[in-house]
Amino acid sequence: MALGDVVAPTNFHFELCEKAIKKGKHVFVEKPLANTMEEARLLVNLVKESGIKLQVGHVERFNPAFLAIKDMPMNPMFIEVHRLAQFNPRGTEVSVILDLMIHDIDIILSLVKSDVKNISASGVGVMTETPDIANVRIEFHNGCVANLTSSRISMKKMRKIRLFQKDSYIGIDFLNKKTEVIKLKEAQDSNVFAFDIETPSGKKTIAMANPVIPEVNAIKEELTAFKKTIDNNTKPVVSELDGFMAMDVAHQILEKIGNNIITR
Repeated sequence: MALGDVVAPTNFHFELCEKAIKKGKHVFVEKPLANTMEEARLLVNLVKESGIKLQVGHVERFNPAFLAIKDMPMNPMFIEVHRLAQFNPRGTEVSVILDLMIHDIDIILSLVKSDVKNISASGVGVMTETPDIANVRIEFHNGCVANLTSSRISMKKMRKIRLFQKDSYIGIDFLNKKTEVIKLKEAQDSNVFAFDIETPSGKKTIAMANPVIPEVNAIKEELTAFKKTIDNNTKPVVSELDGFMAMDVAHQILEKIGNNIITR
């Protein structure tokens, strides 16, 4: 099994992936897929023409807290995301959008089965000349709205996503690997904490549960999944198209921020 593992600064992704693909190697490449949209588009075409498998390292797809809800019915209509990190000079050659927020963009695009309708964004450069903190609102054609905040100049770390959908709320803590689900109690919900509340439409029973978190290492899990993709000739969990779409939204965000960014 010929395999290329591309773990390098983003500006080298295209060159290294292209070499590996042209040699017939399957490729695992860290996020983001490429440095520019043109490079990403070329890689998508190269993968299609060559028939090799390419997986993008959006590791949060394999976070145990996220895996805990993978079999739940998902139709979020409002999403709130906070990804905060302490400043680290490594990775500051790209904006906080491509460094941190792109993880959550990929997660959201995997959950919301609808195209993006509108994006609004603002960002501030504090320590670098690119956005170090940004707030983004993504509206989808199905009515879902996602608010994302990412910062790499925070005093504390946080990686949380909150999903609101009809009759339920799902909170995922990627950092501490915890998940909670609050929803209207169903007949089969026997092993959950529940309580009644009065609403204008009558009494409702609310159930609170903490799904079992699988004991897996996210990095090992994503590499194992890629091996299975190659062995079974199936689609990667995070394909080159997934990586391209996450980049596309990220670059639309950067374009929206554009010249409005405030730098030090």
